[in-house]
Amino acid sequence: MPVTDQFSLFDAPPVTDRLFFAIFPDVETAAGIARHADALRASHQLGGRPLAPERFHITLHHLGDHAGVRRDIVTMARQAAEAMTAPPFEVLFDRAASFHNGGNNPFVLQGGEGLEALKAFQRDLGLEMARAGLGKWVDRTFTPHVTMLYDRRLVAEQPLPPIRWTVGGFTLVHSLLGRTEHIPLARWTLR
Repeated sequence: MPVTDQFSLFDAPPVTDRLFFAIFPDVETAAGIARHADALRASHQLGGRPLAPERFHITLHHLGDHAGVRRDIVTMARQAAEAMTAPPFEVLFDRAASFHNGGNNPFVLQGGEGLEALKAFQRDLGLEMARAGLGKWVDRTFTPHVTMLYDRRLVAEQPLPPIRWTVGGFTLVHSLLGRTEHIPLARWTLR
């Protein structure tokens, strides 16, 4: 009799969960990003729907896609985050552009000099992650951005009125893949 709904020794269980460190804008800023996303979508005739404002974020480090929540990674991530010492800092995004991703192209906010403190924070968090045993997950090619929507069309980089906010903390997020749901596992305040 065949066995169903079980995995052989050679099959990996399905990947269902993602872990990552992120920075979320405050509610007022997220609403402003949503307004920009709507206006840009209309002006470029994009078909993709903007993300919900509570989903706008900057990914600092992706901690992998897994079958279930990896408690070992969560423990090491908490250790790294708790070792961080940094004051609040400002981020400023002043451009929008598409990233090429084979047809499901993220249309994102980007910035320049207004993101130097963010880049330093991301780098320092990566150093703490390495010390905690998460070195393989450190993003060494960080491109700060906030995804507004996904679309088949590509949009060239263009300037925007500045979108800025003061980052007061960061979050370890559990994302349920395919369900567009983000669950905060822990938050840390900058001081």
